[in-house]
Amino acid sequence: MKHCKDCEPAQENHFIAYTSVLLGWISQPFFDFMELFFKNTTEKISKGVTMPFLKTMTFLHFGHFVDCADNKDTWRTKCFWDEAKRRGIKMQEFEMGLVRDIFVAEYKGKKINFDALPRTEEEESEALNWMDDKGIMKKKFLKEGIPVARGGVAWTKHQALKIFNNIDKPVITKPNLGSRSRHTTIHIETPEALLLGFKKAKKLSPFVIVEEELTGALFRGTLVGEKLVGVVRRDQPAVSGDGIHTLRELLDKENERSERTGPIFHKIIIDKEAEVELARQNIKMEDIVEKDKVITFSQKTSRGCGGTTTEVTDITHPENVKMLEHLGRFLKDPLVGVDFIMPDITKPWTEQPHSGIIECNSCPFIDLHHYPLFGKPNNVAGKLWDLVLPESKME
Repeated sequence: MKHCKDCEPAQENHFIAYTSVLLGWISQPFFDFMELFFKNTTEKISKGVTMPFLKTMTFLHFGHFVDCADNKDTWRTKCFWDEAKRRGIKMQEFEMGLVRDIFVAEYKGKKINFDALPRTEEEESEALNWMDDKGIMKKKFLKEGIPVARGGVAWTKHQALKIFNNIDKPVITKPNLGSRSRHTTIHIETPEALLLGFKKAKKLSPFVIVEEELTGALFRGTLVGEKLVGVVRRDQPAVSGDGIHTLRELLDKENERSERTGPIFHKIIIDKEAEVELARQNIKMEDIVEKDKVITFSQKTSRGCGGTTTEVTDITHPENVKMLEHLGRFLKDPLVGVDFIMPDITKPWTEQPHSGIIECNSCPFIDLHHYPLFGKPNNVAGKLWDLVLPESKME
């Protein structure tokens, strides 16, 4: 698979991503009917067939179980596996070729199996069918009074331009389905730039979100059992000026930070994307940066391209907690990651008109809370295990 800069930090096969979205859209009415018709039966079958299937695949040597995390596992997997060990929960991961993230956990005779992250055994939330779909999410949240950016979903260039002409600028484009800011374009001011962003997003999805660009920092909130258990601020790779040093000197100093030697956080590099971002800010590497001015090197916030995270749970305003937990109750799902933009997390969202939710994730990267660059780690994996296996709760 050819490396794609727009997919960083995690590569995605464009053809598979696009086709899966298209086929999912075409077949959804059929599967909605089948789910409604066979709901009780399929739930009973799914609970009883998973372990026999995994054991059969292992017996036939098509797959195997491993007893600890390895370098192929994500940091999300590692953090909740580490917490399981600390509690005495026995964990195994089933692997079959490229198939991973299928787990079996056992504690004091109780055994559960799950994909990616554990969930409660309650009836599956209907929101799981649409929370990852940004277009549907936007419509439902608007009706519920949950803040979102104005905009819509476009299939064609004509539709994209129509939405663009009816909302405030700047705008952003992104695939209707997807995560980790893949193929997202921000700071779009002109029709020409819109069409470029539309084309980029279209590589991953036949449907493209065109919406107003909210102002402020990007935050990730994680809800466990409909309660907000963690908030981190995710910042673009950046430096702050002191009125004395050049941008190059500030960058070199930032890259000396020991945490940027990996494996979680990485050095900021100057590539074509960084050059475009610097040109947008009308600054060169040899320029002296005025005091307190923030210069960004990428539009993305991912740790892989030099982005940083800061734990801010304790300073999140109560009104913002209230809004996010309202969202959790509306979704009725035990585990949700919420990405939102807000200028100041310490102030109510109602006083910040360009704040809003940008997407939800049914399988969030909880490791963002465990390994922040700034602030104290937040044991979200522990809070998830408390919900799923309360018997393992530690005092």
